[in-house]
Amino acid sequence: MNILDIETDEVINGTVAIGYTSYKNAIEKFIPLIDKTEFQRKRQDKKFYRKLERDIEDGCVIPPITVALVTKGYENLNNIKNAEEYINKNVESSFVLDGIQRLNTLSRLKDSLDLNIDKKIYVNFIFCDSVEKLLYRMITLNNGQRPMTPRHQVEIMMANAFDFEDLGVKVVSEKEATMKEARRSFRKADIVQAYLAFMAESPIIDNKKIIEEKMDELLVSKIMSVEPSNYKSKFKDFISSLKNFQDDPDNFKWLKVTNNLVGFAAGMKFSSDKILSLHSDEFQRQILKFEEAFSDFNPSRIKVGTFRRNLSCEFFKNFDTYQHMDSDELLSEFSELTDE
Repeated sequence: MNILDIETDEVINGTVAIGYTSYKNAIEKFIPLIDKTEFQRKRQDKKFYRKLERDIEDGCVIPPITVALVTKGYENLNNIKNAEEYINKNVESSFVLDGIQRLNTLSRLKDSLDLNIDKKIYVNFIFCDSVEKLLYRMITLNNGQRPMTPRHQVEIMMANAFDFEDLGVKVVSEKEATMKEARRSFRKADIVQAYLAFMAESPIIDNKKIIEEKMDELLVSKIMSVEPSNYKSKFKDFISSLKNFQDDPDNFKWLKVTNNLVGFAAGMKFSSDKILSLHSDEFQRQILKFEEAFSDFNPSRIKVGTFRRNLSCEFFKNFDTYQHMDSDELLSEFSELTDE
């Protein structure tokens, strides 16, 4: 075990040593620790971690795990040398607070020829004088609060990653916006929906018939099934397309419709180069053609919102094909796709 830094956890009055070890050493030293304590989480079915197995074999960096040691003399472990020596002598007496599933996944790969057993895994070692304090820390790491939904995570990420005003697009929260601002801006909730659809490569990101927790699980599964290395464009491309087309009132009105926006986000990911090369007036012609074709569906025989999302996605996903069709040809194509 190698220690890089020392910090104090003032909440549990403990010491935290930040370090790393190799995959090989982690499998040898940490796997036996997993079942030591009654309060640790049960192992999950390995089917949930097949994606992580592939990522590890492909060379991803595993998020740090947290290992704890109960010791009365933790005050003496406030320097790197002492902490490193103590850990290497007493690792068998530690237990895993956070990272059980990651370690189990790593253990399943121990005989894989694709695993680089010398690759680093980062570890936070917590020392304190009470199991109860460590239990508190484990609860806050794993179960202390309701897990963030994918939507909440996207909201937080967007707030830190995108300056929409700087990117030339006005995005407002419905609670914060005045009526005037709301009319001239995209709704934050819609942009979140669009981002989820973009990541999942699917316009079907919510379903009121399915309980929220299960829908979130299905959504995460969709997102995880998309290989990051195969991403066809960036979400900034989507934002750039909004900037390019929003000045035309008809374009803006069309994009303000949630189902249009979500379908467009999921679809344009596959044809962003084509979409970004369009002038605003050409985009307008294309969506007018789309609307002409869509208007010929019998609203009493379809779920209008779902159809709109799906066909908007289909239209922009295969834009290179559909852009040259007229509305009748487009309707014919759409009707074949939706015919059951």
